Amino acid sequence: MRDSASSSGDVPTVLVRDGDGRDLLCFLEQLVPLDGTDYVLLTPVDTPVSLFRLQDNADPEPILTLNSSEPILSVADVVLQEHDLTLVRSAVTLTVSGELDEPDPDELDDDDDDEDEDSETFELLVSFMVEQQEYGLYIPLDPFFVVARMVDGQAELVEGEDFDRIQPRLEAELEEREWPE
Repeated sequence: MRDSASSSGDVPTVLVRDGDGRDLLCFLEQLVPLDGTDYVLLTPVDTPVSLFRLQDNADPEPILTLNSSEPILSVADVVLQEHDLTLVRSAVTLTVSGELDEPDPDELDDDDDDEDEDSETFELLVSFMVEQQEYGLYIPLDPFFVVARMVDGQAELVEGEDFDRIQPRLEAELEEREWPE
């Protein structure tokens, strides 16, 4: 995988674990102390991907909940192996490890209409069929951040109500630091 903007030196990595015991290795991007607790803003080391159900004449439909033993993921494993890639059932998101061609920012369509402001931008990595239904694994083109709380040197994923409560304060703190968007 090509080095991203963090190629100027060694960026520390942190292992985050979710409630189901799955891990996600991440780069430490920012440390934000709030109310005596250290929160960290992380980006996955491997490439995050999202699974979508593809339908004729309709927008791809994201699949948000998926059992890690789902047959769809087994087929995705095989398809990715043909490209020397590995699907990882990580905490927070599915990720793909291996040599990926990163999208060229100059080739991305920058003329966003106001109505598209809420829609995320994805690039299709692979598509495949499972029981006459087409699926696709997409790479998000926007940065994918993970929020964790540091407790005794371990990163604990911040989810649900905790995340909803802390997110606005983290964003305000990062804005104050002039975090680039």
